[in-house]
Amino acid sequence: MAGPTTAQRGTAQQQDPSARSSRPSPEGRRLSGRRRLIVIGALVLLLGAGLVWVLYGSSWLRTEQVRITGVDVLKPAEVETAAQVPIGAPLISVDTDAIADRLRRKLPRIDSVDVVRSWPHGIRLEVTERQPVLLMKKGAQFIEVDAKGVRFATVATSPGHVPLLELKPDRSASLRRFGSARLVREAVRVAGLLPAGVAKDTEVVRVTSYDSISLELTRGRTVVWGSGEESSVKAKVLTALMKASPKAGHFDVSAPTAPAVSGS
Repeated sequence: MAGPTTAQRGTAQQQDPSARSSRPSPEGRRLSGRRRLIVIGALVLLLGAGLVWVLYGSSWLRTEQVRITGVDVLKPAEVETAAQVPIGAPLISVDTDAIADRLRRKLPRIDSVDVVRSWPHGIRLEVTERQPVLLMKKGAQFIEVDAKGVRFATVATSPGHVPLLELKPDRSASLRRFGSARLVREAVRVAGLLPAGVAKDTEVVRVTSYDSISLELTRGRTVVWGSGEESSVKAKVLTALMKASPKAGHFDVSAPTAPAVSGS
């Protein structure tokens, strides 16, 4: 005997209330979706609150130590004192920019510093010190000047292999036009571009005007440099002249296309 047709089965389901009640209504589906969202939201809030507590409220991620690298003249203890790292504070809350600003302000010898969080308990201070390229005499002491022209420290003794700047400008239009600060920057530019061998032997950089810079080297040798313009070219020419005439006593590279050597 044949079973009920598809149409008959559909009619039977429409007449059977239990079949209708087994399927969730649209309203029920909406309520279920809301419950899931509420549960997920609650979990997110709990996780967020837990993370905030771990970072700020717990003792697990507190600042406990300071590590300092890159110092040579400066002492680690004085860098740490100037930094004022808040020991015991949550590591996440440490203001690294404020620490860097304090260090540069209190210790002018510092050229740059990176303040790095070293999880879970440390702050690392990566220091780069300024390096003197010239010294300026001040009584019995010396002022160190770096390659940017910054006068950053006064020391009692001269560092080795750093030439002395003699600024003796004449009363010329050059001085009135450029001023002594510009003349110092020109001397710094020349000193910073000297070949390593020449820089090591340079004892004095003398400036009398913008166009008149000269060098005094070891063994009584002298170099007429002229202005600070074309210093890179002049440095190369001077190196070649010294190789060609190692016993010469006087070199003139003020006009690098027509250099001169004498006293050989």
